[in-house]
Amino acid sequence: MVNHIVWVIFDSARYDCFEAAHTPAIDRIGRAQKRYSYASWTAPSHHTFLMGLPPHANEPGVLSSDAQRRDLSLWQTRIGGNRQDAITFADFAPTLSLPLFLRSLGYRTEAYVSMPVLNPKTLIAPHFDIFELMPVHNDLRAIIGRLNFDGGPRFMFINAGETHYPYALPGENAGDLPHIPGVHGVWRGMDEFVREPQASRGEGAADRFDVDRLRPLWNKQVQCIEYLDGVIGELIEMAPPDTWFMVTSDHGELFGEGGYFGHGPVMHEKVFEVFFVEGRNPRRNGGEIGRDELEATVLGRLKQLGYL
Repeated sequence: MVNHIVWVIFDSARYDCFEAAHTPAIDRIGRAQKRYSYASWTAPSHHTFLMGLPPHANEPGVLSSDAQRRDLSLWQTRIGGNRQDAITFADFAPTLSLPLFLRSLGYRTEAYVSMPVLNPKTLIAPHFDIFELMPVHNDLRAIIGRLNFDGGPRFMFINAGETHYPYALPGENAGDLPHIPGVHGVWRGMDEFVREPQASRGEGAADRFDVDRLRPLWNKQVQCIEYLDGVIGELIEMAPPDTWFMVTSDHGELFGEGGYFGHGPVMHEKVFEVFFVEGRNPRRNGGEIGRDELEATVLGRLKQLGYL
């Protein structure tokens, strides 16, 4: 029997925020790794995920093709079952689509997203059996309530928005946290910007990027990660034992460092640093498959086939 696969993305969750957070549920799944996003904002990073490529390890002395072949080949372990041949890049060609590849193996593919930039009209949606934009951007628990593991294997791709600006939990507003105008989406107010671009600059630009002033937002993202960890704990309990979990962020966030806030057209290490955790449902056989075991299984097979 193959595994169900649940991939949860904490949108904009910064690596050091995750490290500072108390995450007992996610820690049960596997050991957190420091990884690097292929992109600095939501749409292109999710597109890369749906090519089958999670955040990369940024290993020196390793050819990019070898690193990507290894990441793609790890899907053999994630899928499980009795598949004897190592999964290679060719299995994803020519579409380079993870959901389409999984559908060819009998998976039902479902996506539930919180960010409008990932809506069902976008290019990442067509290969899913279900692709839904949630009515609010910050309610992972509502998404979990929609999941159903009955029947054949499921691939659940989930984008959680609690960790995205303004870092509000369900039913909560930003309160007295610093408000940063102009970061509510590219297309919101676009017509007004075209008519009068100078007006969008506003006042207090220096304060907008002050690290000390923005520290409460860093702290709030930590709080949001801890909240999401509790929801992941609920997901662990409801998911079948034969479920493989992947939990990560799509990119980081800047809180004033280097004169930046947020993410997007930004070149700064903190916006590319992300966390990455994966492993089988910890309720199965007492816990996770270790990362070393995972890599040893796949790398041994790759060596047999002459890739390494």
